[in-house]
Amino acid sequence: QVQLVESGGGAVQAGESLRLSCAASGRPLNAYSWGWFRQTPGKEREFVAAISDRDSLTRYADDVKVRFAVSRDNTKNTSYLQMNSLKSGDTAKYYCSADINYLTHVSGDADRVQYWGQGTQVTVAS
Repeated sequence: QVQLVESGGGAVQAGESLRLSCAASGRPLNAYSWGWFRQTPGKEREFVAAISDRDSLTRYADDVKVRFAVSRDNTKNTSYLQMNSLKSGDTAKYYCSADINYLTHVSGDADRVQYWGQGTQVTVAS
């Protein structure tokens, strides 16, 4: 069974940066796409970013497109989310995900995603 563990969350000031990591265990995820979602209390989990398997195509939510960057390191079975110029509106619990189908992530439909991490909190003070 695949396990995903996020790290790197924390509390920062607006304008600062954070890098989230998501390490997978249980099987290599070279053939899987990785995704990142976020959720605030009372709201649905929303798509943030995704990266495909072979050619590392990327997709972003509109409000993070120029500030966030998703990447992967297959040698470490890990995905990263570099978050720059953070805003108070980015405050949320961030979840990494993995799915054999990149289009599942692109659809933004969290209910269809195969694997999830437990989440890491990001708090941005204005």
